Amino acid sequence: MTDLPAQAAPDELARRLPAGDEIFLDHVGHFVRDGEAASRALARCGFAPTPISIQVIPDAAGGTRPTGTGNITAMLERGYLEILFKTSDTPLSREFEAALNRHAGLHLAAFAVADAEKAHRRLAMDGFAVRDLAHMRRPVVTRAGPDTAAFTIARVEPGVMPEGRIQFLTHHTEHTVWQERWLSQPNGAVGLIDVMIAVADVAEAADRFERFLGRAATSTPGGALIRLDRGGVYLLTHERATEKLPEVAFGAPPFMIGYALRVTSLATAEAAVDNAGLEWHAFEYGIAAAFPAELGEGAWLFVERESGLPWRR
Repeated sequence: MTDLPAQAAPDELARRLPAGDEIFLDHVGHFVRDGEAASRALARCGFAPTPISIQVIPDAAGGTRPTGTGNITAMLERGYLEILFKTSDTPLSREFEAALNRHAGLHLAAFAVADAEKAHRRLAMDGFAVRDLAHMRRPVVTRAGPDTAAFTIARVEPGVMPEGRIQFLTHHTEHTVWQERWLSQPNGAVGLIDVMIAVADVAEAADRFERFLGRAATSTPGGALIRLDRGGVYLLTHERATEKLPEVAFGAPPFMIGYALRVTSLATAEAAVDNAGLEWHAFEYGIAAAFPAELGEGAWLFVERESGLPWRR
């Protein structure tokens, strides 16, 4: 392999959350049936999963009620992975179960903004059918004791973005979400780069994501890339996906097929996926590895730099 050209560290590395009108790819979400099994699988693949947390939202009486889902996360220096599972019967968990019945794996891409209410208004003005803003909370334990992670989420109605649960959010409690004790990943993962989505019609999907995100798409061979202020969305044809990721048997599009992670050492990431017994292959500047079955269908791409991804060169 030849060395990539020198690349200056982007300004965003100084902070985790967006400012002004910036948009970051904040996290991606796996829908799974067994949260504990998924947590063990994450650990086997070299991640450091957080404890299970049950999500709640405020109710009319001033208390809280369960959303119907719980989560586990693998926190990175920039962005994170979320594992979601059903905890009770609610309208949201029934939507979750419907997605899970199609396939286990990726069904969520969340984009961080400084003002979710503003993003919500913009979506409505641009003709997207939106739901009411959701003010979500989940209990967390910090070194100082029990605390809360809080978010405001702007969502569209089901089916408006058929690729999955595509949403904006604003973090209100960075200190409880990105706790230093959970940030060191044994496989060297430090940042979420792009989410990869196979679609039937790249032009149509690119136009819709352009409107949703307010960012222009750039054509790539067999696909399109929408670059954000940090991270992005890579849309590609089903044929291109199967060509690039032969380890994974994808269903019919639309299908979230995986995501790219920046690692401190490709050798460390390679050892982690190899030790976990995953199917994987090398490409010019990185490696691609199929998710373990406990995390559903799809794949990780590990690179040391964003420019190591073929669609970003």
